[in-house]
Amino acid sequence: MIKTINQHKNHITAITAILIVFGFTSEIMGNAGVKDITLIIATIVAGVPIFMKAFQALRMKAFSIELLVTIAVIGALIIGEYVESAVVTFLFLFGAFLEARTLEKTRSSLKKLVDMAPQEAVVVRNENHVTVPVEEVAEGDHVIIRSGGSIPVDGNIMFGRASLNESAVTGESIPASKKLNDKVFSGTIVDNGYIEIVAEKVGNDTTFSKIIELVEEAQESKSKTEKFLNKFANVYTPAVVILSIAVYILTRDLHLAITFLVVACPGALVIGAPVSNVAGIGNGAKNGFLVKGGEVMDTFSKVDTLVFDKTGTLTKGKPEVTDIKLFNYQDTNELLRLVAQVETISEHHLGQTIVKEASNRKIDFRGELKEGKVIKGNGISAKVNDQSLTVGNRHLMNSENIEVPAEVAAYAVNCEMAGNTAIYAAVDGKVAGVFSIADQIREDAPKALAEMRKNGIKKIVMLTGDNRHTAALVASKLGLDEYQAELLPEDKVIFVKKLQNEGHVVAMAGDGINDAPAIAAADIGLAMGEGGTDVSMETADVVLMADSLMQFSHGYSLSKATVSNMKQNTFFSVGIVVVLLAGVLAGTVHLASGMFIHEASVLLVILNAMRLIRFNHKRRREEVNLKISHA
Repeated sequence: MIKTINQHKNHITAITAILIVFGFTSEIMGNAGVKDITLIIATIVAGVPIFMKAFQALRMKAFSIELLVTIAVIGALIIGEYVESAVVTFLFLFGAFLEARTLEKTRSSLKKLVDMAPQEAVVVRNENHVTVPVEEVAEGDHVIIRSGGSIPVDGNIMFGRASLNESAVTGESIPASKKLNDKVFSGTIVDNGYIEIVAEKVGNDTTFSKIIELVEEAQESKSKTEKFLNKFANVYTPAVVILSIAVYILTRDLHLAITFLVVACPGALVIGAPVSNVAGIGNGAKNGFLVKGGEVMDTFSKVDTLVFDKTGTLTKGKPEVTDIKLFNYQDTNELLRLVAQVETISEHHLGQTIVKEASNRKIDFRGELKEGKVIKGNGISAKVNDQSLTVGNRHLMNSENIEVPAEVAAYAVNCEMAGNTAIYAAVDGKVAGVFSIADQIREDAPKALAEMRKNGIKKIVMLTGDNRHTAALVASKLGLDEYQAELLPEDKVIFVKKLQNEGHVVAMAGDGINDAPAIAAADIGLAMGEGGTDVSMETADVVLMADSLMQFSHGYSLSKATVSNMKQNTFFSVGIVVVLLAGVLAGTVHLASGMFIHEASVLLVILNAMRLIRFNHKRRREEVNLKISHA
C-alpha cells in the first residue's frame, strides 16, 4: 500500500491540481457547495502520502516536516479553510516533485559515471574472440578493445597502440596516447586505434569501480554542518509545535497558530547543506578530484599548510637513469641486471626506474630472488645467485656497515648537487657502483602552488627521503617555505604532527607506500591516484586521479566554495523563516502564501547549490583577470 502510493505520488499531485482547478471553476459557475466538496477531496487525496510519512516518522519517535503539515491541514479542515488545506497539500507535494527533479541534477556527475561503466568485453577464449558480460572477465584474460570501445578492466597493453579518452577516470579531456606495456583503466574509451590488454584488476577491484564507490559513499556521508543541522532540526521541529500552541493560547486564533506552524517548517534549512555537499563532491568527481565525504570537504577548506612528498608528487615521478658509475666492478650491464632483479620487489619510483632501464637495454633480469627485504625510506637488500646485494641511499650503507670510500662519496655528492638522486649498489658488502637518477618538476607545480597561496595557504613544505642537495634545488625552484631531506617514513609523521601541534591544519600529499603513514597522520591526506599505490589511495581522504597539481588547486578552491555555499543556504533558510514568522504575526502572511514561499525557499537553496556543479576555478580566475585588464 505504502509502496504503491509512493510510486504514484506524481499522479496524485496531478489529480490534486485538477481537483483544485475544478473546485475554483465550480465557484465561478455558482456552485460553492461543489467547490467545498471538491477541495476537501483534493485535500484528502494529496494528504494521504503526507499523512503516511508523518505516521511513519511518529512510529520512529521523530518529528518530521510532514507531521507539521499534517497538523496544519487537519486544523485548516476543522476551521473550514478548505482552499488553504487543499493548496497547502498540493504545494507540499509539488514542491517535493520539483526538489526530486533538481536533486537529480546535483547527482548528475555520479549518474554519468555509472552510465559510462562498460557492460561487455571482448576476450580471447580458445583462440576465438568472445563477447562476455564484464563480470565474467577474469584476471589474466586477454581483452580486445577497438576504436570507439570502452575498456572494461584495468590492465597492461600487450599489443597495439591507441589514443584514449580518460576523462571518466582522470578528469582530463585531452586524449592520452597509449602504447605497449602502458597501463589502461576501466571506463576509459579508445578514441582511435586498436589494443589488446592483459586484465590485472577486474570487477569491483577496477579503478573505475572504486571511483564510483568512493563518490557514492562520499555523497551519502555528512559534513559537520549537516550533522549540526540534523540535531538542530530534531529540537527545532517539536519546538515549533510548542510555539504554535503558545500562539493559539495567547491569541485564541487557530488560523494564526496553524499558519505559524506551516511557515516555520525547517525544510530549506534541513536540505540546504546536504545538497551543497552532494553538488560539490559531484563536481570534484567530474574533474578527477575524489573527496571521501562531506566532513573531508569541510576540513579541507580550513587547511592552511601543505606538506608534499617530492618524488611523484612535486616531480613527475618518471625519473630516468642518467649514469651508472662503477667502483670495484667490471660490467655495467651485469650490475644493472642484479640491481634490477632486486628492485622488482620495490614499489618506489626510483627502484622501478632502474627496472625500466634494464628493460630498455633488453637485459634479462629474471631469476631467483632470496631473502628480499624492503627497508622503508632507505632501500632494499636481497640475495641473487648467492650474492648479497644492498641497494639504497647512504643511510642504508651506514646501517648495514658497508664502507663508502671517499672517492665514491665525493662522486655521489657531485651527482646530487647537479640535481640527481644517488643510489648506491653494494655487492657482498662492497660498493660496486652508483646509479644517478634524475626527475623533473611537474610543469603545473609552480602555477598550482601560487594559486593555492592566493586562496589561503600560508605555508608549503616538502618532505623527502631524497638527498639534501636535490631537495634544496627543487625547493628553490618552487619557492617553498621549508624542506626536510633524507627522512624516513616515521620522520615525516613526526614532522606532520609537529606542524599540527603548532596550530596548523595540515594537508599531506604523497604517492608512495612510504608516504601512507604521514598521509594518515595529517588532517587531510591526499594521494596521487594515477601513479600512487593502492595503500596511499586507501589511506588518503582525497585522491587526484590525473596526478595533476592543478586538480589539487581546483579541489582546494572547490572545498572553500562548497562550504561557503552551505553557509549561504543556511543563512538564507533562517532568514526566510524569520521574515515569514514576522509576516504571520503581523497578519500579512497567510497559510497558502506562507506554504508557497516555504516551498520556493527550498527550491532556491537547491538552485544555489547547483551552481557548484558548474564551478570552475580556472574560468572564474580568467574572468577576474579580464575585469582587471579592462579596469
